[in-house]
Amino acid sequence: QVQLAESGGGLVQAGDSLTLSCAVSGDTFNKYAMAWFRQAPGKEQKFVAAISRSGSEAYFGDSVKGRFTISRDNAKNTVDLQMKSLKPEDTAVYHCAAGRYLTIYSTTYDYWGQGTQVTVSS
Repeated sequence: QVQLAESGGGLVQAGDSLTLSCAVSGDTFNKYAMAWFRQAPGKEQKFVAAISRSGSEAYFGDSVKGRFTISRDNAKNTVDLQMKSLKPEDTAVYHCAAGRYLTIYSTTYDYWGQGTQVTVSS
């Protein structure tokens, strides 16, 4: 069974940087496209970023373009989300997800982590 575990969340100030990491176990990592989604309290889940199985292609949500990058290490079975110039509106629980296809839609991802909290103070 595929398991995902996020780490790296925390409390930061606006303008700071933070890197989230997601470790994947239980199956061949490079079979899966990987994505990050986030959900703020009282709001619907939103797409943040996704990366292809090889790492050659990536998508980003409009609100994070130019500030966030996504990368993966297929040897270490990890995917990272590097976040820069953080804003209070980035505050959310961030979940990583694994799926067969590179999309921006949460319904296409089969496996999910428990999430890690990111709080950005103003």
